[in-house]
Amino acid sequence: MAVDSLLNFLNLPAYEVAARLLGCLLEYDDGQIRLVGRIVETEAYNQSDAASHSYKGRTPRTDVMFGPAGHLYVYFTYGMHYCCNVVTGREGEGSAVLIRALEPLEGLDIMEGNRRGRAGVELANGPAKLCQAYGIDKTWNGHDLRQPPLRLQLAEAVPPENIVVTPRIGISQAKDKPWRFYIKGNPYVSKA
Repeated sequence: MAVDSLLNFLNLPAYEVAARLLGCLLEYDDGQIRLVGRIVETEAYNQSDAASHSYKGRTPRTDVMFGPAGHLYVYFTYGMHYCCNVVTGREGEGSAVLIRALEPLEGLDIMEGNRRGRAGVELANGPAKLCQAYGIDKTWNGHDLRQPPLRLQLAEAVPPENIVVTPRIGISQAKDKPWRFYIKGNPYVSKA
């Protein structure tokens, strides 16, 4: 799909992008290492949402969330884990979609090494796990996902009947918003 189509898609509200990202691919390819995973679980966040990092406005930490759609917002949590989000919406609007889980497709040996031997469904079935599998840390914050080596690749939309919608998990505020999306029956989802 053309870059313009990707941009138009990501300029939509986070809750629309979150559902549409299901089935899309996160691809890392530096010419030596190639990792590919299918996005199977997401959560939407925006600045009107008390659970969002952008809720209290633009800060040095959240600046990327207010930037152009299609960039990676990476944050550090619990003093030990990285999580990555795709920035969405219009520029100046603090919104992003957390990638909660991936189904690994290529480069499993590299991912397993990065995950210290974890394999199978435990390889990338959580936001911190997938970042560890891909080697995503704070240095990737602000990366344009249209540029190598880490790219977002659009794929066929998952049919609505194959998407499960639930409240988000692992948060303490705004827990009732039905902004978590995952592919029904996929074993790589963090929590069905």
